[in-house]
Amino acid sequence: MRHGVKLNPLGRKKAHRKALMRNFTRQLVEHKRIITTLAKAKALRVHVEPILTKCKKDTTHNRRVVFSYVQDKETIKEMFGVISQKIADRPGGYTRIIKLDQRRGDNADMAMIELVDFNDVYDTSTEVGTKKKRTRRTRKKKTETAAPAAEAVAEAPVAEAAAPEAVAEVTEEATEAPVVEEAIAEATTEEAPAEESKDETEDEKEA
Repeated sequence: MRHGVKLNPLGRKKAHRKALMRNFTRQLVEHKRIITTLAKAKALRVHVEPILTKCKKDTTHNRRVVFSYVQDKETIKEMFGVISQKIADRPGGYTRIIKLDQRRGDNADMAMIELVDFNDVYDTSTEVGTKKKRTRRTRKKKTETAAPAAEAVAEAPVAEAAAPEAVAEVTEEATEAPVVEEAIAEATTEEAPAEESKDETEDEKEA
């Protein structure tokens, strides 16, 4: 039974585990994020966060304590330089663990552990619960195609207004047609007796 056991040995002896955590700490400080198994990421978080707290105060004693865990001068410069300035106002919680897909070979749970203040994925400038403003972008093609459509719609009432006038002209022509036909008929009837009278006069003269 593992009551009260806070340390995960990771299936290694003490010396091997210390060397593993030392290498992970160096890589995390150098690259600001690493991908490993979930169990190792959790063990690294417990190991590295107290060390980062020591880096907030740049004293000779703290440098010696941190060097006993890291044992690398370039890593010490980075931790007491850039990283200490970034985490100066953060009261703990310097790392974040994000779970990833399982590893194909042995189906192990994978995770990414990163320094919170050096993230490139999450936007920490916005507060929790606030929504970003969304802007809508329109394309020029849509505006160009919409203009002829609007002109066609504007011309449609004009065409509809002109339609009754055309209908009125057609009806006027239709009403005038019978009048013209009647006038032609009357003219023919008047000319016919005149021709008959001429023929009669000619017959009389011959007689």
